[in-house]
Amino acid sequence: MTTEPTGRPSPGTAPSSTLDGALRLLDYWTTAYRRTWKGSAVSSFVVPLLYVLAMGVLLGGFVEADPATLEGATSYLAFVVPGMVAAQSMTTVFGEVTYPVMGMVKWHKTYYAMTAGPLAVPHVVLAHLGFVAFRVAVTAAVFLAVVAPFGVHESWWGVLLAFPAQVLIGLAFAAPIYAFSAGLKDESAFALVFRLGMIPLFLFSGAFFPVANLDQPLETLAVLTPLWHGVDLTRMLTLGTLEAGPALVHVAYLGGLVVLGWWWALRRLERRMVV
Repeated sequence: MTTEPTGRPSPGTAPSSTLDGALRLLDYWTTAYRRTWKGSAVSSFVVPLLYVLAMGVLLGGFVEADPATLEGATSYLAFVVPGMVAAQSMTTVFGEVTYPVMGMVKWHKTYYAMTAGPLAVPHVVLAHLGFVAFRVAVTAAVFLAVVAPFGVHESWWGVLLAFPAQVLIGLAFAAPIYAFSAGLKDESAFALVFRLGMIPLFLFSGAFFPVANLDQPLETLAVLTPLWHGVDLTRMLTLGTLEAGPALVHVAYLGGLVVLGWWWALRRLERRMVV
């Protein structure tokens, strides 16, 4: 293997692994985030806090319910915060793997430039999803820290475990939506993705009220959605009501979506870039 004087692999050398190839794009994603992070600050940090204040503190002050009806939460605020954290992990992803993916394929041709050398589609996909995971991690960390003074976290270990859970939730949505976006010819389908996908999930996956309040068919549909699994897992962790069996089901469900989404993303992007 030829190397530069620094000892790093030459840019023209084929990556030794998928991770190696993805890491070669680290400079690109670091530069892109450094130039654009201010534009995402409001949507990532301020808006979730306003939701917590409006729904949890102000509206929650009028909600009187037995903890048994709030899945173990001692107040509506304690109930809604973990739901908001999980929902924010999902909504962050929608903004990162819809129009940006299409732009890098169709408008800016960035992916074509990235793969003009020794890099291939798997390296590009892993690097992009890695950036999305970073975005979710930063947003979740700030969110969990900001709501801590409200006294909604029952245990420190639960919060620590809830943090990687947010990354898993984000990737469970990111990989399949990335795959969907990579194969689209135009952006018209994104309106349906947001209106019929993100918004209903945000409202009816247990973030704001127990899904048991829904009619039986709708409750069944809700518990089949990825966000419900993410909300329930986050809530169990932050409230200290963790049950090993259901938690493992949630992790397996979300992890399965990551794997299937990764496989689909590779196939869709390879086919799209060959055309």
